[in-house]
Amino acid sequence: MTQTKWMLHAKKADFNKIAENFGISPVTARIIRNRGIEDMESIRHYLHGSIEDLHDPRLLPDMEKAVGILRRKAAEGKTIRIVGDYDIDGVCSTYLLYRALKRIGARVDYEIPDRIKDGYGINEMIIEAAASDGIDTILTCDNGIAAVSQIARAKKLGMTVIVTDHHDILVEENEEDLPEGGREVLPPADAIVNPKLRGCAYPFTGICGGMVAFKLVQVLFEESGVLAQEWLDMLEIAAIATVGDVMKLQGENRIIVKEGLRCLGHTSNLGLKKLIEKNNLVPGSITAYHIGFVIGPCLNASGRLQTAKIALSLLLCEDEEEADRMAMELKELNDQRKDMTQAGIDQAAAMVEERYGDDKVLVVFLPDCHESLAGIVAGRLRERYNKPSFVLTRAEGCAKGSGRSIEAYHMFHALVEVKDLLLKFGGHPMAAGFSLEEKDVDEFRRRLNENARERLTEEDFIPRVWIDVAMPFEYITEPFVRELELLEPYGQGNEKPQFAQKSMVIRSAHVMGRNRNVVRLSLVNERGVSMDGVVFTDGDLFMEEKGNSRLMDVIYYPGINEYNGNRNLQIVVKDWKFH
Repeated sequence: MTQTKWMLHAKKADFNKIAENFGISPVTARIIRNRGIEDMESIRHYLHGSIEDLHDPRLLPDMEKAVGILRRKAAEGKTIRIVGDYDIDGVCSTYLLYRALKRIGARVDYEIPDRIKDGYGINEMIIEAAASDGIDTILTCDNGIAAVSQIARAKKLGMTVIVTDHHDILVEENEEDLPEGGREVLPPADAIVNPKLRGCAYPFTGICGGMVAFKLVQVLFEESGVLAQEWLDMLEIAAIATVGDVMKLQGENRIIVKEGLRCLGHTSNLGLKKLIEKNNLVPGSITAYHIGFVIGPCLNASGRLQTAKIALSLLLCEDEEEADRMAMELKELNDQRKDMTQAGIDQAAAMVEERYGDDKVLVVFLPDCHESLAGIVAGRLRERYNKPSFVLTRAEGCAKGSGRSIEAYHMFHALVEVKDLLLKFGGHPMAAGFSLEEKDVDEFRRRLNENARERLTEEDFIPRVWIDVAMPFEYITEPFVRELELLEPYGQGNEKPQFAQKSMVIRSAHVMGRNRNVVRLSLVNERGVSMDGVVFTDGDLFMEEKGNSRLMDVIYYPGINEYNGNRNLQIVVKDWKFH
C-alpha cells in the first residue's frame, strides 16, 4: 500500500442550522460545506436544483447573434459545416448541433479532425476543403477559440464563421497601452460563443463544449418555435459530454448530469441503448461512474484508434441492426484500447523501476505506444508513483508527449522553462501536450529533473487523502446511507464523501474472490460497536502487510450489503493504516 497523508477538512459553518433548514443530518451538512458550498441558496441549489435553475443561455456572449445567423442561413438554404473535435465532448457537441440544425431544416454536414493526421481543432486543410465544397458557413464546437490564422483564412475565402467553444482564451502579455490583464487574442469570427470571454455575463464559466452547444440548441429551438421538450430530450448528451470532459460536478453541471442520468435510464437514442446493452449495464442504474469509465471510453475509443466519426454515426443511427454493429465495434475498440494501454503501463513501469526510480519527474519514451494513449499511460504512472509523469511516443518526424502532474508541480510552467527543446507545447498546471526532436528526449528528462531538484520535496510525493468527517460507526444507519444519495452524482469537484475511524480492533480478516482481490473484515471500535468491512485490494498483500497487527485506522464509505435477501450495514474501506 502506498504511503498516504490523511488530511481532515476543517471548514466552519453552523451545521445544525443547515441540517434543520434542509431536513438533513449535521454530518451531511458538513460534507456539503466541505465541497465549497456556503450560503443557503447555494445549498438549496446543490440539494434540489432542477431544470428551472439552469442559467439563461442568452447571457452567453454572441448567443443571439449566432442563432440569428444560423436561422438566416437555414432559411436561405445556405450550406453549413460543423467542425467538431475527436474526443467525447467534441463528438457530443457535433451531434447536438447537427441534430438541431437538421430539425430546423438547415442544409448541414460535419467534419471531425483526425487525431493523428490533423491534430486538435480546425486547420487550414479543413478550411480549404470547406471552400472547395462550396460551404457558406463554418460552425465550430469544442474548438476554434485559438484558431486565429485559420479562421482569418476562412473569412478571406468569403465564409461566415461561428465559433462555439469553452477553452481558455490566449491573452497578449501586458504592455502599457493594453487593457488591464492584457488583450484577448480572438479569431476574426462573425460570432464567438464562449463563457470564458472577458466581460461575459454568464454566471457559470465551468461548462464544457457540449454544454455550450446544448445552450445554443435551446435558443435555436425557442427562436424557431420548436417545443421545449425537444431540447430537453438532448439533455443526456450534454450530461455525457460534461462527465466525459471531466468538468467539475458543481452548479449547473451537477443539475445537467443529475437530470441527464435520469433520462439515460429510458433513452430513446438507439446508439446509446445498444452501447448500454453491449457493456451489460442496467439502464435504470447508470451513474456518472458508468459514463466516465464505460460509456465515455467507448465513445472516445473510436477517436483514439480510428475515427471519431464512428462514435458520432452511432449516436445519429436510426437503424437497429446498424446501431447494434457499431456499438459492438466501439466496445471491441475500447477493449483493444484497454489492452494496448495496459501493455504501455507495464512497459513504462518496468522502465521506471529499472532506470528512473530516483527521478523526481518521470520521463518515459515508448516509441511503439499508440500516441493517443500516451496521456492515459502518463496518468497511470502519476497514480502509481505520485510523481509528475511524461510519456512520449514516436510520431512522424519527432517524438510526441503527454504529461500528467501532481499538485506541487505546475506542468505548463515546467515546459515553459525548457521550451527551447520543444517544437510545440500547450497545457495547464495538471496536464500538458508537447512535441520535440527524438534526439532531445534524454536532455528533456535531464533538464526537467534538474529544475525540479530544489522545487519538489519528498513530502510532495506523498498523496493526500481528504477525510470529510471522523465518524464513529454508531452514526451509520440505513436512513443515513440513503441520505448520502442526495449528494450524488459524484465525480470531479463533488467527490464521494470519506469518513475515518481510528484504532479499530480487527476481529477477523478473510481473503475472498477467485482472484483473491477482496478482503472481508469484521471490525469493532473502542466502544464495542461492530461493523463488517470490505476492502478491494490484493488480498495476500493485505494479509502480509497486516501481519500480527490487531488494530487498524480506516478511511471508509458506508453502504448496505444485500445478499441472499439479507440486508446489513457495512463499510467499504478505501485506505488503511495498521498499528
